[in-house]
Amino acid sequence: MDAGRGRHGRVPDLGALELLLAVARLGSLGRAARELGISQPAASGRIRSMERQLGVTLVERSPRGSRLTDAGTLVTEWARRIVEAAEAFDVGALALRDRRDSRLRVAASMTIAEYLLPGWLIALRASRPGTAVSLFAGNSTEVARRLRDGEADLGFVEGVAAPPGLDGAVIGRDRLVVVTAPGHRWARRRGPVPAAELAAAPLILREHGSGTRQVLDTALHPHGGLAEPLLELASTTAVKSAAVSGAGPAVLSELAVGDELSAHRLVEVAVDGADLRRELRAVWPVGARPAGPARDLLGLTRRGSGAAA
Repeated sequence: MDAGRGRHGRVPDLGALELLLAVARLGSLGRAARELGISQPAASGRIRSMERQLGVTLVERSPRGSRLTDAGTLVTEWARRIVEAAEAFDVGALALRDRRDSRLRVAASMTIAEYLLPGWLIALRASRPGTAVSLFAGNSTEVARRLRDGEADLGFVEGVAAPPGLDGAVIGRDRLVVVTAPGHRWARRRGPVPAAELAAAPLILREHGSGTRQVLDTALHPHGGLAEPLLELASTTAVKSAAVSGAGPAVLSELAVGDELSAHRLVEVAVDGADLRRELRAVWPVGARPAGPARDLLGLTRRGSGAAA
């Protein structure tokens, strides 16, 4: 045992010190035990254990009550300082927890921010009405940067893996779909579009750095990679609007196009030979497991992401 651990081994635990202070204040081991909610035999055992640990007698017991010895009086003064310091420590730690719990900074990639986070944040509000939430919506690269720079407490991304420097947990799965306006030639074809044809076609795409673009790049790399985009846009809503207008085919999360497919403003085009499934992840800096409201929000996502589990 090193010297530091030896010194700590001679310091009684806080419960024992609080008991000694109660004996000094009340003049009775029995009354001290009742005040602290323990039995008198347990209190006697704790005092004896402390005396053995320190090597001195602290309390003299008699039919008239309990009296501190001279050594006990001295130890009581030391105990009072330790207990007061522990109480100050606890108050400070509680203040830190309150400050942490008073705000939550979330960063999320566009699809999750638009189609999943609103429901999760409403549920979080019900359990933590005093927590102020700020939300940054951007692409997966921007989300990862904010987490690594300490500008967000919890992030959400779509893609094939957690970004470098981040830990994460899969909270759901999603699928990219190819969609066109009803008048496009792909909407009228009988069979699926081969992956090579999709790769060679000019598409309406999200920008580099987005989870959607990352998954599409990975899926089509064996088929020659993506051709030059027809349009490159920075939001899911912009890509969807361009597709609805008839500008060309687009690739989007199935979460984003459900209403448009139901209303026949867009048509889903089947694809053969490309895996367009992806994972939805909650992410955080390595070694900084979510706590407080971030932990609660993570729990809500796992109870129901709205995507396939």
